[in-house]
Amino acid sequence: MSELPPDHNADDQPDPLNAFDEIIAEETTRDPDLAVIEAGSRTLRTQGGPPDADIPTRPADPEVDKALREVETELATRWGETKLEPSVSRIAALMDVLGEPQRSYPSIHITGTNGKTSTARMIEALLGAFELRTGRYTSPHVQSITERISLDGAPIAPERFIETYQDIKPYVEMVDASQEYRLSFFEVLTGMAYAAFADAPADVAVVEVGMGGSWDATNVIDGDVAVVTPIDLDHTDRLGTTHAEIATEKAGIIKQGATVIMAQQPVDAAQVLLKKAVEVDATVAREGLEFGVVERQVAVGGQLVTLRGLGGEYPEVYLPLHGAHQAHNAAVALAAVEAFFGVGAQRADALDPDTVRKAFAAVASPGRLEVVRRSPTVVLDAAHNPAGARAAAEAIGEAFQFSRLIGVVGASGDKNVRGLLEAFEPVFAEVVITQNSSHRAMDADELAGIAVEVFGEERVQVEPRLPDALEAAITLAEEEGEFSGGGVLVTGSVITVGEARLLLGRG
Repeated sequence: MSELPPDHNADDQPDPLNAFDEIIAEETTRDPDLAVIEAGSRTLRTQGGPPDADIPTRPADPEVDKALREVETELATRWGETKLEPSVSRIAALMDVLGEPQRSYPSIHITGTNGKTSTARMIEALLGAFELRTGRYTSPHVQSITERISLDGAPIAPERFIETYQDIKPYVEMVDASQEYRLSFFEVLTGMAYAAFADAPADVAVVEVGMGGSWDATNVIDGDVAVVTPIDLDHTDRLGTTHAEIATEKAGIIKQGATVIMAQQPVDAAQVLLKKAVEVDATVAREGLEFGVVERQVAVGGQLVTLRGLGGEYPEVYLPLHGAHQAHNAAVALAAVEAFFGVGAQRADALDPDTVRKAFAAVASPGRLEVVRRSPTVVLDAAHNPAGARAAAEAIGEAFQFSRLIGVVGASGDKNVRGLLEAFEPVFAEVVITQNSSHRAMDADELAGIAVEVFGEERVQVEPRLPDALEAAITLAEEEGEFSGGGVLVTGSVITVGEARLLLGRG
């Protein structure tokens, strides 16, 4: 796992995994999520091949890197994304003093429980293929904070990220002084995204909700198209304990006269969403009725699908992502872009099928059943709730057919970890329990206690340090020999996946 490229002399190199821990230990005054990103970038970037363009590395220019660190440090002093005061008053005040940048372009707004980021990336790819300049805002990030804001299909440049922050900083401070609570980390980033899109200028913004909908900071836009990916039970302490209660919060993004693209939903959630659509005179397109997946088959590196959109069928679409859930995300994304262009309403003809195929073939979604190593194969998936885990478990069985799969699981303490582990129990031969460096991480011993109840003691190993957990899992996967078909799935949290991605030399 930690081998250096062949042209390096290992005797002359420090152990990058030891350095990784040392740097994190030094970052005692900083947000752990930011500290681990920096640590991984500084110690491990020589281990991989060419950098992945979709996941930014640290800036090569020391001055730019220093300035970006200063911005990250300032943002880390604000409320984190798990501390919320359910209101859009602060972000609305920021938009007001900035001159309402979010109203200078049309938008597609995306909520739901799972699949939001992958769907957003697909929508972005489709719009770009039809020669529209896009701005995309998603969260959380896998490795770099700059991933959250994309222009023209690529993460915003560090220089532009810094410039945008400096541009809006005086206005942020003005709003801070006038409100009961300062703007949060997520609210400031949302303001930065909307300002950056206006400055670009973007032809269309693709915006993923952070949490919920009604009071989410992103909800100061009036999306021309409102997308609702599958709703399940997550963040129940904030959004509600039933599908209907959660759907009520998420329905808040459906605005007057919008078009709603609705993925397949639990019945009670669908009823809430349809009722809201009627109240605001929105048009609804439902997966399985107005659009959907007609056919899908596994292909090398992904799948080949036939999608039925609002304007007709699109056969033989290659999607370089694994799992039935990604095919459904693709159907939702296609319908959303069709609706944005007026297909099914102002126009009856379908989008150009070759352009659609070209767009989907170029889609990437880092950290979503992403292969980062071979021999044995190591796959990363950011599933962090039971529904996401069930989708990942089904997809990995279909796409990889491992003879022996070892899980590496590090989860957040505020999640339904028992449900997550139960979803993976049928596909993991053994599981290595660990924890990431975030302050939100569940203690490895506590998580292991639950894992023992689910898997049995003989199938559970505990390695609190993620580097050790990866090493242990790879060793277990190799036990049956080089050609045994063993594999490793790292999962449980976006943070765990991001750290593992760095440790394994990606980014």
